[in-house]
Parts: sequence; structure tokens; C-alpha cells
Amino acid sequence: MKIDILTLFPEMFDSLNASILGRAQDKKLITINMVNIRDFSKDKHKKCDDYPFGGGAGMVMTPQPLYDSVKSVKKRGSHIIYMSPKGKTLNQQKVEELSKLKHIIIICGHYEGIDERIIEIFKPEQISIGDYVLTGGELPAQVLIDSVSRYVDGVLGSEESNKDESFACGLLEYPHYTRPADFMGLKVPQVLVGGNHAEINKWRKQQSLEITKKNRPDMAD
Repeated sequence: MKIDILTLFPEMFDSLNASILGRAQDKKLITINMVNIRDFSKDKHKKCDDYPFGGGAGMVMTPQPLYDSVKSVKKRGSHIIYMSPKGKTLNQQKVEELSKLKHIIIICGHYEGIDERIIEIFKPEQISIGDYVLTGGELPAQVLIDSVSRYVDGVLGSEESNKDESFACGLLEYPHYTRPADFMGLKVPQVLVGGNHAEINKWRKQQSLEITKKNRPDMAD
């Protein structure tokens, strides 16, 4: 999978070179390419924003630099995404759907957003990460990339890592424990150290159901 990120602030994405995503890039499982929108501005000061027509607070990203930056990476079959609070909320189904794509282009808005004509021209899929507003699309883009990349073949090294996670099976994930078996008087549930895998699976399913009912009753209905 190749991911092109269109942003005014490429330095915000340094974290994508660390940990699991860093190793995935080293192995060529995913390719993450930064595109600085300012590089495409025809303004001598590399300006990429202006006041909105009709008045109002804030600035709007101008269409020309965005248009040219999209065109620089867009190919046949590219899937364009615009991170926007007006988009549909990201969920596990969408994450798995996007993970099967070969090429994703992510537009990161800033200020009051982007000129509407860019949306009219390219018709990007608009995606939100929640019902709140951030200063730009860079952090939402990182959430999207991290969640999607985990489902690309080979990134986690094992399909088992995804199978039982929260939302993957319609429930929240069961609790996890590791050594020591007794920490400050708090002991690991006996079923987990007994070696009976049928009982362990039964316990985990029950725990998932109880946690889901408590924390996300809407999922347990």
C-alpha cells in the first residue's frame, strides 16, 4: 500500500517512522510519502490560504496549491480522502475496507478548511475521527494511517493480532495479564494459568460481553 499525505505541516508526521509503522516501511509493506502543499503554491511567499468570501472568522486553504498537489500524485485507481469533521465517522468496517486499497491520498485541511471547489473537482471521501473539531487534519490523518496500516498483510506479523481486538468481533476486547502472576496482592484469574484452552476461550468471551455491556451498551444490543 502507498499513502500520499498532502499537508502544510509534514513535520507533524515524524511519529509514523517509529515502532510498528516504521518497521512496516522498512520492509516495504507500506510506503508513506509526504507532499508539502506549499511547494505547489504559485504565490511568491508560498501562501496557501486567504480570507473567505462572504466574511467570517479564520482563513481558507486556496484551491490552486491543493489542486496541483493532488494532481502530482493522483493516478488511475487512487482513492482520495479528505479528513473533515463533516465526514462519516471512522469505524472498524471502514478501516478494514481501506486496508485493501493499493493507493490512498489523504488531504489534510487546516484553518477553516479547504476551498469547496477542491471537493467538487476530486470528490474525495470525507472521513471524521469523532464529533469534535481539531486545528487541522494532520492528527486525524495519523489516526487513519495507523488503524488502516495494521490490517495490511504482514504489518503485525500475524492475523491473530487483529482477530480478537475490540470492534473486530462486534465486542470490546477481554482483559490481558502477564507476569508476575501476583502483583501487589492482585492475582491473575486462575482460569488463565490452568492450561484449559476451552475454558480460557469461554472466560474471554464472557469478559468481552460484560465489558461491552458496561462500557458500550449500544454495541451489546
